Amino acid sequence: MSEQLERFFHGRHTQHQQPISPASIALLSGPPFCGKTSLLFQFAYNVAASMGETRIPSVVFISRRLRLEANPPCLSGGIDPSSDAFRRIQIKYVDDDEGLRKYFAAFHLLKTVPASVIVDDFGELFDERSCQQKYANHRGRDMAMVRTLALCHNAIVHANKTSPCELLLADMQHGDSPRLLYIYKRWVSSILTIRGDGYGSFLLRSEVRANSGRRIAAKYSIALHFLLLDEITDDPLE
Repeated sequence: MSEQLERFFHGRHTQHQQPISPASIALLSGPPFCGKTSLLFQFAYNVAASMGETRIPSVVFISRRLRLEANPPCLSGGIDPSSDAFRRIQIKYVDDDEGLRKYFAAFHLLKTVPASVIVDDFGELFDERSCQQKYANHRGRDMAMVRTLALCHNAIVHANKTSPCELLLADMQHGDSPRLLYIYKRWVSSILTIRGDGYGSFLLRSEVRANSGRRIAAKYSIALHFLLLDEITDDPLE
């Protein structure tokens, strides 16, 4: 179970990686300023580092340009800036949910299917007012998210018929549960959550396993522009 969390940190399980979720779709949810983008990009680097030259790009990292440029990710120490792994990561910028849907609508046309597709700040791509106007419904944002998640799901399922491909989404968390959890649960089989420990560090937590009743957590922090892993251990259930 720890392998699921190790994939977000350097030097931890970078060879022969297994999909983060059995259904190849997972959600990373955390509060603002918890280092989600850094975790996502480290995840992307680990995937790319474990792949050969036959799948370029190995990873597609989707984000809004202004968001990524304003808050560039911090990676773990010891990573060579000239590593070939970075060449196997494609950064794709989208402005809104429509741009994301266009990408996944043409996913089946790609000559090379990436091993991982990562979408940073998925929920922030859906503007409340624009969605309400487009769907002429006060729940237009929910409708747009459902439509997009369904398209993403179908694209990933189709891709996995020929080559392993996983989708990792990230979204903002308010309170103890991801926002719009009822929507995500329909399409996402694995949800990882982040919470602060009250002392400047964060806990990346797995889901509770039904067969064991256990949950594990990776304690990490962002310091001096580096992503630092402290430990991975059992997380007591509250």
